[in-house]
Amino acid sequence: MKNYLSLVKFSHTIFAMPFAMLGFFLASTQQLDGFPWQKLLLVVLCMVFARSAAMAFNRYLDRDIDAANERTKVREIPAGIITPKSALTFVLINCAAFIITTFFINQLCFFLSPVALAVVLGYSYTKRFTWMCHLVLGLGLSLAPVGAYIAVSGHFDTLPIVYAFAVLCWVAGFDVIYALQDENFDKEQGLYSMPSFFGSKTALDISRWLHLCTAALMALGAKMTLTAYPQTGWLFWIATAIFLILLIYQHYLVKPNDLSKVNMAFFTTNGIASLTFGTLSVLDLLV
Repeated sequence: MKNYLSLVKFSHTIFAMPFAMLGFFLASTQQLDGFPWQKLLLVVLCMVFARSAAMAFNRYLDRDIDAANERTKVREIPAGIITPKSALTFVLINCAAFIITTFFINQLCFFLSPVALAVVLGYSYTKRFTWMCHLVLGLGLSLAPVGAYIAVSGHFDTLPIVYAFAVLCWVAGFDVIYALQDENFDKEQGLYSMPSFFGSKTALDISRWLHLCTAALMALGAKMTLTAYPQTGWLFWIATAIFLILLIYQHYLVKPNDLSKVNMAFFTTNGIASLTFGTLSVLDLLV
């Protein structure tokens, strides 16, 4: 179990889960028939199953690439800890579990489940032909607030879509920063990423623009939330402000000629930002 949790980097669930919870509570606070505890559990399970399938498939598909990369050759499949066949079986089990779980949520979620899987699994192919792979990864995680909202309400709405675009730009931006580590390797292997295609300096500039878009969308989302949910107030703005401050901070940590703090910028800063924002915003909706 420990090896499989490491395979899918389970701790990285912290990035999208708070936004899923935001989407869930945006919908559930409008319900008049009690709190949907069962759906909350089902949404959490969907998040875990979909993300586990996506990460395991990425590791399975990239096993030869990871084996050739000094940074990634210690991962479970190239290191021989988990066999490729076992990893693929794990992917199929999680895909099936995801689809089955959506069946118990509502009809719309069930019908859209193959689309969601196509996006999150399809990302793993994109680095082979486009530098926009970071945007596809962002698209995959951006499904979290929309999917969780639909799970409760049974329909689309504008506000979770605004937060979905914010997540897309945020994730794409910090994934560009993370990809700086493999700029030279990607060039040698003919793989696509913004750093390998544009160079580290331009890639960091693009990352900053993506995060500027994130800031604008987060501010718009906060304003729309305060208008649609009169019970919210200063706590929601504080949550948004902390998120944006940490967004800015990660760009001070990473420079084109200094990648020593990439992991801190990638996981620690973004993890804290997401968890803090999710916790405070949900508290504001409830209290």
